Amino acid sequence: MALSSDDITLILAVVDHGSFSGAARALRRVPSAVSMGIANIEAELGYPLFDRSHREAVPTAQAMALVPQARTLASGLRLLQVHAAQLSQDLESTLTVAVAAGIRDRELLDAVIRIGARYPLLRVNLLRAPQDRVRAMLHQERIDLALMAAPPQVDREEARAAVGEVTFVAVASATVETPSLPADLRRLEDLSTSRQIVLAGPDDPADRRLLISDDRWHVEAVEAALDLVQGGAGWANLPTHAIREAVAAGRLRVLEFDNTENGVPLPVHLAWLRRKPLRRAAGEIVELMHRSHR
Repeated sequence: MALSSDDITLILAVVDHGSFSGAARALRRVPSAVSMGIANIEAELGYPLFDRSHREAVPTAQAMALVPQARTLASGLRLLQVHAAQLSQDLESTLTVAVAAGIRDRELLDAVIRIGARYPLLRVNLLRAPQDRVRAMLHQERIDLALMAAPPQVDREEARAAVGEVTFVAVASATVETPSLPADLRRLEDLSTSRQIVLAGPDDPADRRLLISDDRWHVEAVEAALDLVQGGAGWANLPTHAIREAVAAGRLRVLEFDNTENGVPLPVHLAWLRRKPLRRAAGEIVELMHRSHR
């Protein structure tokens, strides 16, 4: 026999309320309908679910063996029903968000966790890539939201919400010599002859606001850039939140210049396409992060 969702609901109602009459009140049915429904299920199963020799309806061992899975199925069905209703109210079935390398994502993850609790059956994909690849994925409609540093020029195809700021600072190894780094470094432009470790893919244009040297190694992850810089392969402009631990531990040093302060602050935005309006979950993430930033 294949138990229906109504059968599962009926069995659990009698178990939870202890009697056919109690289940009938909870389900807004007449007691005779509940009694007949249980009897039909028992006839199909070939064994009793409730001992009727007592005043209360006492579940049999077979009934109690079914209860745990029945509760799981009932809970899943309720979630499915809620999700089906939410989909009719413009909730996307899948939300894909990409984060540019070097951008702190703690606030985004907090927002995603909240949205995931609100919409338990929403499928979420989180990606990380160099910034220009993130923008490319956005314009190819492969992602719904992009968390990245705001570009220097406005793109009319993109809609944006400010959600934070990231500061990149020039750093070098504090434990080994960086061969290409001038020993008497005093000016920012002195870095132009030194190898720079750049957060970008090999075929991706890097953010020109962070470029000093023409001699560059490209890496796609902050962790790889940190390891290369600490090993003396070159210097890099890296986000302050990513270098804090290494600087405190004495593995990295923040470079100092006589002619300027070391640091490039960049606004961080959530971006989406104007031609592809935000749906429910994406819109709520933007609102959560933008509101906390204001």
